[in-house]
Amino acid sequence: MKRSGREARLARRAAKPAFDPCAPGQAGGRYRPLSDDDLRRIYRTALDLLARLGLGTVPARLRADLLAAGAQDSGTGRVLFPQTLVEEAIAGAARSFVLHGRDEDRSITVGGDRVHFGTGGAAVQTLDIDTGLYRPSTLQDLHDFTRLQDTLANVSWFTRCCIATDVPGVFDLDVNTAYALIRNTTKPTATAFSLAEHVAPVVQMLDIVAGGEGAFSRRPFMKAHISPVISPMRYGEDAVDVLYACIRHNIPVSCITAAQAGATAPATLAGFLAQSLAETLASLVMVHAIKPGHPMIFSNWPLVVDLRTGAFAGGSGETAVLNAASAQLSNWLGLPSGVACSMTDAKTLDAQYGMEKGLTSMAAALAGGNLIYESSGMTASLLGASFEAFVLDDEMHSHTYRALRGIEVSDENLAFDAIVEAVLGEGHFLGGAHTMRAMERDYFYPALADRSPPRTWAENGAQDAWTRARAKARAVLATHRPDYLTAAQDAAIRAAFPVL
Repeated sequence: MKRSGREARLARRAAKPAFDPCAPGQAGGRYRPLSDDDLRRIYRTALDLLARLGLGTVPARLRADLLAAGAQDSGTGRVLFPQTLVEEAIAGAARSFVLHGRDEDRSITVGGDRVHFGTGGAAVQTLDIDTGLYRPSTLQDLHDFTRLQDTLANVSWFTRCCIATDVPGVFDLDVNTAYALIRNTTKPTATAFSLAEHVAPVVQMLDIVAGGEGAFSRRPFMKAHISPVISPMRYGEDAVDVLYACIRHNIPVSCITAAQAGATAPATLAGFLAQSLAETLASLVMVHAIKPGHPMIFSNWPLVVDLRTGAFAGGSGETAVLNAASAQLSNWLGLPSGVACSMTDAKTLDAQYGMEKGLTSMAAALAGGNLIYESSGMTASLLGASFEAFVLDDEMHSHTYRALRGIEVSDENLAFDAIVEAVLGEGHFLGGAHTMRAMERDYFYPALADRSPPRTWAENGAQDAWTRARAKARAVLATHRPDYLTAAQDAAIRAAFPVL
């Protein structure tokens, strides 16, 4: 049966557009909270900190590798980094690289000015989709979060967002976390390792999926989140050991510095940036000393505490500007940048939630953060994760990407002929060919945000955003049950590992 014109337009609108008006990977960098002189002064201070103060608690193996690369022993137990060594590490760093998905169509390139939203976090509580209250996060939650985000186009990579508190033992936790990722998504993934000796067994499991011994290392589709530097200005031995193990297996790494202003770093924003930059550069020098050019995301995450109480303040204006400045610094150095934004201190999906997420994520994206961690699903100052938040955040990211895309100025878009036609003809632009072309190309139409009049909204149940997001999350969880492992792969993994 032939559809009416209106029905045909609605059908086209419901289908995936031929041109996505707000695709991931838009260019950032227009927001520059730091001047060129600011950048140079912060960088020089970071270099001075590394050359004159250096890093403490350096494990023996790392000390030997650093000294062999050109670092110096201070004579007081600290290792100093001459400017020439730091600049050599920057020059030799991987400027961009591919984060592979098991599905190559879902791979992304990290670096340059391209912005991608993804996840992070280690939430120990989940906002229950039925009760609306927090409870301890479980392994089932991790599986459910993974398959939910598998359907969300704006989550470009998935890091485990919660800790399965019902899994006893750190080895079982690391194994089951990795298993949940490979079973439920083919996007690029990321995880953390509790201990270095857990890396090789997990890689063996990933080899089963990749096609045989050594296959994962040849094309890694999971990266590692590691915090080898502990603020202020010292190494952490366990994390350093994990880094060595990851590099041995060719796992891309996000070396994360997560200082807290006024606690483990200066309260002044400029001083904070100088110390945090020095610490992340210390991670880069360490990677350079072990394996020059190994893929590393320069993950300089400024975190803020409320100095009145010591409580984490992830949704603050200070968090927004600090992470934007951090992205600007990393990009200025030509390094693949990672920052943590779109965090909120709100416990529910309320006005505070929307304000804090929108403020911090937009700032980081406009500044050009290549990978924006913690950007989806996280609540309660990173202590919580929410299914509904994943859904709402995905829609928010579409709006952010549309803002990043900017305005294309061309003869067609300047619309001289369309203006003349409207003025001399119908007197409006509704339904015109020019408008119809722009409608599909230039505008994003949200599925969750309510744009109806108040009367229609009331007639439809006066639902808030939380209610609509809950309905969508429930629908996805009820219907999207991917199993990206073959029966043979799953059997081989279960025979060799303690999969729960």
